[in-house]
Amino acid sequence: MTDGAGGGAGAGLACISSALLAMSRHLEVRDVLKTIVVSARELLNAEYAALGVPDDHGGFAQFVVDGVSEEQWKAIGPLPRQHGILAAMLKDATPQRLADVRRDPRFEGWPSAHPDMSDFIGLPIADGDEVLGALFLANKRCPKPEGSCGFTESDEELLGILAQHAAIALTNARLYERSRELTIARERARLAHDLHDAVSQKLFSLRLTAQAATALVDRDPFRAKEELHQITLLAAEAADELRSAVVELRPAALDEDGLVATLRTQVQVLDRAHSACVTFSSQGVRALPAAQEEALLRVAQEALHNALRHGDAKNVGVSLTRHGQGARLRVSDDGSGFDPSAIRRAGRHLGLVSMRDRAAGVGGTMTVDSAPGRGAVIEMEVPGG
Repeated sequence: MTDGAGGGAGAGLACISSALLAMSRHLEVRDVLKTIVVSARELLNAEYAALGVPDDHGGFAQFVVDGVSEEQWKAIGPLPRQHGILAAMLKDATPQRLADVRRDPRFEGWPSAHPDMSDFIGLPIADGDEVLGALFLANKRCPKPEGSCGFTESDEELLGILAQHAAIALTNARLYERSRELTIARERARLAHDLHDAVSQKLFSLRLTAQAATALVDRDPFRAKEELHQITLLAAEAADELRSAVVELRPAALDEDGLVATLRTQVQVLDRAHSACVTFSSQGVRALPAAQEEALLRVAQEALHNALRHGDAKNVGVSLTRHGQGARLRVSDDGSGFDPSAIRRAGRHLGLVSMRDRAAGVGGTMTVDSAPGRGAVIEMEVPGG
């Protein structure tokens, strides 16, 4: 292999190795796409890189860029359509290496805010016969005669290796997201079951108590007053259950707000919805891979659910702190507690199995410290990106 990738075969293989390790750390499609683009641009020492995932309507479902500032990207406008040289990558599924993309007969122009590009290399990302997307790189950073292409056969070979592994990473990410969708569906079914068991029963009790109060109003006003007081309590409990369910059903704004803000908001809502005091603190937490942030959020939600619904806690504390390159979540309560081993033997898990699976699924760990009468502490650690 020649030194077309900028540093010889050893450097090229080292860059490939780093790129593959980076891709393997992510499970979210968006994270994988961004990692592929950044890795490709660094690998080939290009000024610009992009990756387009086609939709079924002649456009791109996703189009990720590197080397273009946020301001430039906003000025460029809507996502491109599948036409010209972009379409060639998706339809012909063959590599393209051009000395000047602007002189290619398939070139159809760019928006006025688009950066100026000259030499160009493009490669499809394919899984068998299915084209998952296409990589585009432009402006090789190297000395080159006017009108010549800086991208070499060696670059094309390296990019081909990256594209093969990118196809695997993308396929795995899509499978993970599909699995997550199924998990969300199961969680919604669980919530529906909880609502039926909790709220419906309270509403049924409300109706019976109201009927009893009606019958007692004339002949025993004192007992009727007691029944009306009970109605007030039952109504408040039913409202708490409904508010908690709404919080869990509401989509978390992780993409827009980040993990810290999302957790803080949910804790504030739960603090208002329940009689217990629910608090949140954070310190030094950095942005984490999307899969790890979602796992931390879901484990926090499950631990809060247990403390407020089953543990009869008066105080619940949630903290999120930096831990190395990752983060540590801690949910503690002063509730009734439980014996983790006894719960496992009884076949009742309080969500512990799914919580451990979530932690393990993103390379993290989870510990449970509890005993009857002394509350519970759930801790989860993730490694970061």
